[in-house]
Amino acid sequence: MEKRISGKTGLLALIGSPVGHSGSPAMYNYSFEKLGLDYAYMAFDIKIPEVKDAIAAMRTFRMRGCNVTMPCKTEVVKYMDELSEAARIIGAVNTIVNEDGRLIGHMTDGEGFVDNLKDHGVDIKGKKITVAGGGGAATAIQVQCALSGAREISIFNIKDEFFQRTLDTAEKIRKSCPECEVNVYDIADQAKMKEEMQSSDVFANATIVGMKPMENESVVKDLTSFHKDLVVCDAVYNPKETKLLREAKEAGCKCVTGEGMLIWQGAAAFKLYTGQEMPVDGVKKLLFGE
Repeated sequence: MEKRISGKTGLLALIGSPVGHSGSPAMYNYSFEKLGLDYAYMAFDIKIPEVKDAIAAMRTFRMRGCNVTMPCKTEVVKYMDELSEAARIIGAVNTIVNEDGRLIGHMTDGEGFVDNLKDHGVDIKGKKITVAGGGGAATAIQVQCALSGAREISIFNIKDEFFQRTLDTAEKIRKSCPECEVNVYDIADQAKMKEEMQSSDVFANATIVGMKPMENESVVKDLTSFHKDLVVCDAVYNPKETKLLREAKEAGCKCVTGEGMLIWQGAAAFKLYTGQEMPVDGVKKLLFGE
């Protein structure tokens, strides 16, 4: 690293809290070195009250950009000069690009999902997708699938005090993508979920169900919901093969793990920063030994 740093080296970073576990510095610095790009990438533990100062520092240091993780994704929106369409609809930002002092906020999480599907030979355009979840990852997936040409999206979420937020997201998607049909249902209605899954091309779990310590659970209770033409994806990547994916594979479905979404959202941000394609195959080996 010290051999690469010069007086002209551009700085990029991850902000959020906690960030000590993040694979982003390894992913980006590997990619910069591989492509001979004069950038260095750091991680800074930034909490919500510190966001304003962090964004001011980004301007002062003329940083090329920042990735943003929880809990700062919605807070940074206040300090952007411009938002991408996805970031505007979602109301959150995970990638900031500094264009000559003008900070543009993007949301690449959904792009990571769509590009991960493409990497597995699946194009979302013209497809029907059923999504379980209404949180940050789920919203990003729903919005980007609509922007990428999905014909229909069925959303299942817990009918709690946050259910209205899912209904609001659906309405925003309808306004921005009127050609995409969007419906919202109670995730407790397994009969309706089965009905929607059986008429879907893609099913995505964007809840934390399946993640440790819930690795023995799945959002799909009725295994007859699966059909051989269904592509089943999980945003959970630890464990790599969740109970959902294991049962879907046994039912003959094509399965897509969550690791790829993580890499491809980073690849989308990398292209925004550099204009170049991230060396994805090398990054897969670096992070996951694939």
